[in-house]
Amino acid sequence: MSGNGNAAATAEENSPKMRVIRVGTRKSQLARIQTDSVVATLKASYPGLQFEIIAMSTTGDKILDTALSKIGEKSLFTKELEHALEKNEVDLVVHSLKDLPTVLPPGFTIGAICKRENPHDAVVFHPKFVGKTLETLPEKSVVGTSSLRRAAQLQRKFPHLEFRSIRGNLNTRLRKLDEQQEFSAIILATAGLQRMGWHNRVGQILHPEECMYAVGQGALGVEVRAKDQDILDLVGVLHDPETLLRCIAERAFLRHLEGGCSVPVAVHTAMKDGQLYLTGGVWSLDGSDSIQETMQATIHVPAQHEDGPEDDPQLVGITARNIPRGPQLAAQNLGISLANLLLSKGAKNILDVARQLNDAH
Repeated sequence: MSGNGNAAATAEENSPKMRVIRVGTRKSQLARIQTDSVVATLKASYPGLQFEIIAMSTTGDKILDTALSKIGEKSLFTKELEHALEKNEVDLVVHSLKDLPTVLPPGFTIGAICKRENPHDAVVFHPKFVGKTLETLPEKSVVGTSSLRRAAQLQRKFPHLEFRSIRGNLNTRLRKLDEQQEFSAIILATAGLQRMGWHNRVGQILHPEECMYAVGQGALGVEVRAKDQDILDLVGVLHDPETLLRCIAERAFLRHLEGGCSVPVAVHTAMKDGQLYLTGGVWSLDGSDSIQETMQATIHVPAQHEDGPEDDPQLVGITARNIPRGPQLAAQNLGISLANLLLSKGAKNILDVARQLNDAH
């Protein structure tokens, strides 16, 4: 009797219900909020599993006195987390999708892309300029942004303003804005402000005509080991089909252009009546030179379904086995086609010059 009881206890300990899934994240408040939201969804889908969140600092979190575009590191906010994933210290990692390169290190994949928040950029004003817009800020007002993409587009649109680099997590940047007199306003991602509950700090949301957004902005990506079928299956429930297809198109566009954080590349996507619209652009560092185009493709947003594993399931670093393959390929082809159109109009020269100038300064 007692032996059977021990066997039952051992079986219970080894059952999937006792399994702990370790989730890696950056230490910042925003990263924790984002990770908590992903874990809450997974808990609702898998009430029998336990989840442990493991937070760590990344290179991008530690180097705060240098513009992101100057550091020359393609995985500023991901390398340490990927190292933990590689060593099996964590089972999955939650990232802001815009931080993930379009080519991941071997052995990794984005196993899920969650429903996108507002992808547009927002302006947060110094308290003395609340109620203003970028258009109505005084001449020579200084606007802080860590992004060449934002600075290039906004310099072109608002030549009366000066744009200066500002680094740090959201809390740090807002404190610099409020407590120092250096900046009249700063530009941040609307999604981050919303997730932090700081809706009241959004003074102006920038429309695509003023400033298109970064590839993947507003979406969360869940990175896993590419051959870890159990975890891939587990996180597959997080995929939002429309966000997935829009981000595949955006990432394919960026990858084909060979853009990155050291050059100004921006996008805008929309899904309407079975059509995926992709607008993409490249800019010189000062915004004086640019090429923008829009293309569309017929892509019906699929319902999730179960497919068998495919030999090479990744597209631009993303694995989505439970989403039909056809729409994914169509989205990727749209991104590549738009990149080719821009390249045929001289985008490579603009990007090469921007990269050289950025490296030289």
